[in-house]
Amino acid sequence: MSGIDTVLCDLDGVVWLAHQPIPGSVDAIAALRRSGRRVLFVTNNSFALLADHEAALAGIGVPAAGDVVSSSMAAASLVESGERVLVAGGPGVAEALQTRGVDTVLNTGQPVDAPIDAVVVGMHREFDYDRLAVAADVVRRGARLVGTNSDSTYPTPNGLLPGGGALLAAIASASGATPVVAGKPEQPMADLVSSMVDGVAGPSTPRMLMIGDRPETDGLFARRLGCRFALVRSGVTPAGSPSPHSAELRVDADVADLAEVARRLVHPEREAQ
Repeated sequence: MSGIDTVLCDLDGVVWLAHQPIPGSVDAIAALRRSGRRVLFVTNNSFALLADHEAALAGIGVPAAGDVVSSSMAAASLVESGERVLVAGGPGVAEALQTRGVDTVLNTGQPVDAPIDAVVVGMHREFDYDRLAVAADVVRRGARLVGTNSDSTYPTPNGLLPGGGALLAAIASASGATPVVAGKPEQPMADLVSSMVDGVAGPSTPRMLMIGDRPETDGLFARRLGCRFALVRSGVTPAGSPSPHSAELRVDADVADLAEVARRLVHPEREAQ
Protein backbone atom coordinates (compact mmCIF):
# COMPACT_ATOMS: atom_id res chain seq x y z
CA MET A 1 0.00 0.00 0.00
CA SER A 2 3.05 2.27 -0.02
CA GLY A 3 3.24 5.10 -2.52
CA ILE A 4 -0.51 5.82 -2.59
CA ASP A 5 -1.14 9.52 -3.15
CA THR A 6 -4.74 9.48 -4.46
CA VAL A 7 -7.65 7.68 -2.81
CA LEU A 8 -10.78 6.90 -4.81
CA CYS A 9 -13.57 6.38 -2.33
CA ASP A 10 -17.00 4.91 -3.01
CA LEU A 11 -19.85 6.53 -1.09
CA ASP A 12 -22.72 4.10 -0.40
CA GLY A 13 -21.48 1.37 1.90
CA VAL A 14 -18.10 3.03 2.48
CA VAL A 15 -18.65 6.59 3.69
CA TRP A 16 -22.31 6.29 4.59
CA LEU A 17 -25.53 4.29 4.43
CA ALA A 18 -28.42 6.45 3.17
CA HIS A 19 -26.35 9.52 4.14
CA GLN A 20 -25.85 8.23 7.69
CA PRO A 21 -22.06 8.19 8.17
CA ILE A 22 -20.48 4.83 8.88
CA PRO A 23 -18.61 5.08 12.21
CA GLY A 24 -15.08 6.38 11.72
CA SER A 25 -15.49 7.32 8.06
CA VAL A 26 -15.47 11.11 8.50
CA ASP A 27 -12.34 11.06 10.65
CA ALA A 28 -10.71 8.64 8.21
CA ILE A 29 -11.20 11.01 5.28
CA ALA A 30 -9.80 13.89 7.31
CA ALA A 31 -6.76 11.81 8.26
CA LEU A 32 -6.12 10.82 4.64
CA ARG A 33 -6.23 14.46 3.57
CA ARG A 34 -3.98 15.58 6.42
CA SER A 35 -1.44 13.02 5.23
CA GLY A 36 -1.27 14.89 1.91
CA ARG A 37 -3.37 12.46 -0.11
CA ARG A 38 -6.11 13.57 -2.46
CA VAL A 39 -9.51 11.97 -1.87
CA LEU A 40 -12.03 11.70 -4.72
CA PHE A 41 -15.52 10.33 -4.19
CA VAL A 42 -16.37 8.00 -7.08
CA THR A 43 -19.99 6.92 -6.96
CA ASN A 44 -22.41 5.02 -9.15
CA ASN A 45 -25.23 7.00 -7.54
CA SER A 46 -26.71 8.76 -10.57
CA PHE A 47 -29.81 10.18 -8.94
CA ALA A 48 -28.47 13.17 -6.98
CA LEU A 49 -27.43 16.51 -8.41
CA LEU A 50 -23.72 17.19 -8.15
CA ALA A 51 -24.37 20.00 -5.66
CA ASP A 52 -26.50 17.61 -3.59
CA HIS A 53 -23.67 15.07 -3.41
CA GLU A 54 -21.33 17.82 -2.24
CA ALA A 55 -23.88 19.24 0.23
CA ALA A 56 -24.60 15.81 1.72
CA LEU A 57 -20.90 15.23 2.29
CA ALA A 58 -20.47 18.71 3.75
CA GLY A 59 -23.40 17.95 6.04
CA ILE A 60 -21.46 15.13 7.70
CA GLY A 61 -18.28 17.20 7.92
CA VAL A 62 -16.56 16.26 4.64
CA PRO A 63 -15.80 19.17 2.26
CA ALA A 64 -16.10 17.80 -1.28
CA ALA A 65 -16.43 20.68 -3.76
CA GLY A 66 -14.92 19.50 -7.04
CA ASP A 67 -14.12 16.06 -5.62
CA VAL A 68 -17.23 14.06 -6.62
CA VAL A 69 -17.34 11.88 -9.73
CA SER A 70 -20.70 10.28 -10.52
CA SER A 71 -21.95 7.74 -13.04
CA SER A 72 -24.26 10.44 -14.43
CA MET A 73 -21.19 12.40 -15.47
CA ALA A 74 -19.72 9.31 -17.10
CA ALA A 75 -22.97 8.57 -18.94
CA ALA A 76 -23.09 12.12 -20.28
CA SER A 77 -19.70 11.54 -21.90
CA LEU A 78 -21.33 8.91 -24.14
CA VAL A 79 -23.66 11.36 -25.88
CA GLU A 80 -22.87 14.38 -27.97
CA SER A 81 -23.92 18.01 -27.68
CA GLY A 82 -27.07 18.61 -29.68
CA GLU A 83 -28.33 15.04 -29.49
CA ARG A 84 -31.84 14.38 -28.20
CA VAL A 85 -31.92 12.05 -25.20
CA LEU A 86 -34.77 10.45 -23.27
CA VAL A 87 -33.98 10.65 -19.55
CA ALA A 88 -35.12 7.53 -17.70
CA GLY A 89 -33.42 8.60 -14.50
CA GLY A 90 -33.24 11.18 -11.76
CA PRO A 91 -32.23 14.85 -11.68
CA GLY A 92 -28.52 14.00 -11.62
CA VAL A 93 -28.80 12.38 -15.04
CA ALA A 94 -30.67 15.34 -16.52
CA GLU A 95 -28.15 17.80 -15.03
CA ALA A 96 -25.13 15.96 -16.43
CA LEU A 97 -26.70 15.70 -19.87
CA GLN A 98 -27.71 19.36 -19.95
CA THR A 99 -24.19 20.37 -18.89
CA ARG A 100 -23.02 18.39 -21.90
CA GLY A 101 -25.30 20.46 -24.17
CA VAL A 102 -27.82 17.69 -24.78
CA ASP A 103 -31.52 18.23 -25.55
CA THR A 104 -33.22 16.24 -22.79
CA VAL A 105 -36.72 14.76 -22.76
CA LEU A 106 -38.01 13.44 -19.44
CA ASN A 107 -39.65 10.03 -19.55
CA THR A 108 -43.07 10.61 -17.97
CA GLY A 109 -44.69 7.49 -19.37
CA GLN A 110 -46.36 9.43 -22.19
CA PRO A 111 -45.59 8.44 -25.80
CA VAL A 112 -42.60 10.17 -27.41
CA ASP A 113 -43.00 10.77 -31.15
CA ALA A 114 -39.98 12.87 -32.09
CA PRO A 115 -36.71 11.10 -32.96
CA ILE A 116 -34.55 10.24 -29.94
CA ASP A 117 -30.83 9.49 -30.24
CA ALA A 118 -30.34 7.74 -26.90
CA VAL A 119 -32.11 6.62 -23.74
CA VAL A 120 -30.05 7.15 -20.58
CA VAL A 121 -31.17 5.08 -17.60
CA GLY A 122 -30.45 5.69 -13.94
CA MET A 123 -32.06 5.17 -10.55
CA HIS A 124 -35.45 6.87 -10.11
CA ARG A 125 -38.33 5.86 -7.86
CA GLU A 126 -40.97 6.97 -10.38
CA PHE A 127 -40.12 4.01 -12.62
CA ASP A 128 -43.29 2.11 -13.54
CA TYR A 129 -44.82 0.03 -16.32
CA ASP A 130 -45.69 3.00 -18.53
CA ARG A 131 -42.17 4.44 -18.29
CA LEU A 132 -40.75 1.00 -19.04
CA ALA A 133 -42.96 0.70 -22.12
CA VAL A 134 -41.99 4.13 -23.46
CA ALA A 135 -38.25 3.62 -22.95
CA ALA A 136 -38.33 0.17 -24.55
CA ASP A 137 -40.32 1.48 -27.52
CA VAL A 138 -37.88 4.34 -28.11
CA VAL A 139 -34.94 1.91 -28.02
CA ARG A 140 -36.65 -0.50 -30.40
CA ARG A 141 -37.07 2.43 -32.81
CA GLY A 142 -33.31 2.87 -32.96
CA ALA A 143 -32.19 4.90 -29.94
CA ARG A 144 -28.99 3.80 -28.16
CA LEU A 145 -29.48 2.38 -24.66
CA VAL A 146 -27.06 3.83 -22.09
CA GLY A 147 -26.98 2.86 -18.43
CA THR A 148 -25.41 5.04 -15.78
CA ASN A 149 -24.50 1.83 -13.93
CA SER A 150 -25.38 -1.84 -13.69
CA ASP A 151 -25.62 -2.09 -9.88
CA SER A 152 -28.67 -4.25 -9.18
CA THR A 153 -28.83 -3.09 -5.55
CA TYR A 154 -27.50 -0.44 -3.19
CA PRO A 155 -27.01 -0.65 0.59
CA THR A 156 -29.08 1.18 3.22
CA PRO A 157 -29.21 0.93 7.03
CA ASN A 158 -32.21 -1.40 6.57
CA GLY A 159 -30.66 -3.67 3.96
CA LEU A 160 -30.37 -3.72 0.18
CA LEU A 161 -32.75 -1.91 -2.17
CA PRO A 162 -33.08 -2.23 -5.97
CA GLY A 163 -30.56 -0.07 -7.82
CA GLY A 164 -30.37 1.58 -11.20
CA GLY A 165 -29.02 -1.59 -12.77
CA ALA A 166 -32.30 -3.35 -12.03
CA LEU A 167 -34.20 -0.69 -13.97
CA LEU A 168 -31.69 -0.86 -16.82
CA ALA A 169 -32.10 -4.64 -16.97
CA ALA A 170 -35.87 -4.26 -17.30
CA ILE A 171 -35.55 -1.86 -20.24
CA ALA A 172 -32.87 -4.00 -21.88
CA SER A 173 -35.07 -7.08 -21.55
CA ALA A 174 -38.19 -5.34 -22.89
CA SER A 175 -36.36 -3.73 -25.83
CA GLY A 176 -34.01 -6.57 -26.71
CA ALA A 177 -31.07 -4.14 -26.73
CA THR A 178 -27.67 -4.53 -25.14
CA PRO A 179 -26.91 -1.38 -23.11
CA VAL A 180 -23.65 0.50 -22.96
CA VAL A 181 -22.84 1.06 -19.27
CA ALA A 182 -20.93 4.15 -18.14
CA GLY A 183 -20.30 3.80 -14.40
CA LYS A 184 -17.93 1.63 -12.42
CA PRO A 185 -16.34 -0.68 -13.48
CA GLU A 186 -16.64 0.42 -17.11
CA GLN A 187 -14.24 2.45 -19.25
CA PRO A 188 -16.19 5.76 -19.43
CA MET A 189 -15.91 6.17 -15.65
CA ALA A 190 -12.26 5.14 -15.74
CA ASP A 191 -11.54 7.75 -18.39
CA LEU A 192 -13.36 10.41 -16.38
CA VAL A 193 -11.43 9.64 -13.19
CA SER A 194 -8.11 9.51 -15.04
CA SER A 195 -8.77 12.91 -16.60
CA MET A 196 -9.47 14.40 -13.16
CA VAL A 197 -6.36 12.88 -11.60
CA ASP A 198 -3.85 13.09 -14.43
CA GLY A 199 -5.45 15.60 -16.79
CA VAL A 200 -5.80 12.98 -19.54
CA ALA A 201 -8.01 9.95 -20.06
CA GLY A 202 -6.15 6.66 -20.16
CA PRO A 203 -4.33 4.06 -18.08
CA SER A 204 -3.39 5.13 -14.59
CA THR A 205 -0.73 3.95 -12.18
CA PRO A 206 -0.64 1.95 -8.94
CA ARG A 207 -0.30 5.17 -6.91
CA MET A 208 -4.11 5.29 -6.72
CA LEU A 209 -6.20 3.21 -4.31
CA MET A 210 -9.86 2.37 -4.90
CA ILE A 211 -11.88 1.74 -1.72
CA GLY A 212 -15.23 0.03 -2.18
CA ASP A 213 -17.71 -2.46 -0.78
CA ARG A 214 -18.61 -4.27 -4.01
CA PRO A 215 -15.88 -6.44 -5.61
CA GLU A 216 -17.67 -6.84 -8.93
CA THR A 217 -17.94 -3.07 -9.26
CA ASP A 218 -15.23 -1.34 -7.23
CA GLY A 219 -12.73 -4.18 -7.46
CA LEU A 220 -13.01 -4.55 -11.22
CA PHE A 221 -12.87 -0.77 -11.54
CA ALA A 222 -9.52 -0.78 -9.73
CA ARG A 223 -8.33 -3.48 -12.11
CA ARG A 224 -9.39 -1.40 -15.11
CA LEU A 225 -7.52 1.60 -13.73
CA GLY A 226 -4.48 -0.49 -12.90
CA CYS A 227 -4.54 0.59 -9.26
CA ARG A 228 -4.80 -1.02 -5.82
CA PHE A 229 -8.13 -2.14 -4.30
CA ALA A 230 -9.26 -2.14 -0.68
CA LEU A 231 -12.47 -4.05 0.07
CA VAL A 232 -14.46 -2.87 3.07
CA ARG A 233 -17.13 -4.99 4.77
CA SER A 234 -19.41 -2.09 5.78
CA GLY A 235 -21.79 -2.24 2.81
CA VAL A 236 -22.82 -4.82 0.23
CA THR A 237 -20.13 -7.39 1.11
CA PRO A 238 -20.87 -8.72 4.61
CA ALA A 239 -18.28 -9.48 7.26
CA GLY A 240 -17.37 -13.15 7.33
CA SER A 241 -18.09 -13.90 3.68
CA PRO A 242 -15.25 -15.49 1.68
CA SER A 243 -12.56 -13.24 0.23
CA PRO A 244 -13.17 -12.52 -3.46
CA HIS A 245 -9.42 -12.44 -4.17
CA SER A 246 -8.71 -14.46 -7.30
CA ALA A 247 -6.65 -14.50 -10.48
CA GLU A 248 -9.19 -12.09 -12.00
CA LEU A 249 -9.58 -9.79 -8.99
CA ARG A 250 -6.75 -8.62 -6.77
CA VAL A 251 -7.72 -7.49 -3.26
CA ASP A 252 -4.85 -5.58 -1.66
CA ALA A 253 -6.66 -5.06 1.65
CA ASP A 254 -9.77 -6.81 3.00
CA VAL A 255 -10.84 -4.91 6.11
CA ALA A 256 -13.83 -3.88 8.16
CA ASP A 257 -14.25 -0.29 7.09
CA LEU A 258 -12.78 2.94 5.75
CA ALA A 259 -11.27 3.79 9.13
CA GLU A 260 -9.10 0.67 8.96
CA VAL A 261 -7.92 1.50 5.43
CA ALA A 262 -6.95 5.00 6.55
CA ARG A 263 -5.07 3.62 9.53
CA ARG A 264 -3.02 1.34 7.28
CA LEU A 265 -2.21 4.18 4.89
CA VAL A 266 -1.48 6.88 7.44
CA HIS A 267 0.28 4.67 10.03
CA PRO A 268 1.90 1.81 8.09
CA GLU A 269 4.45 1.34 10.86
CA ARG A 270 1.71 -0.20 13.01
CA GLU A 271 1.27 -2.94 10.41
CA ALA A 272 4.95 -3.81 10.72
CA GLN A 273 4.51 -4.23 14.44
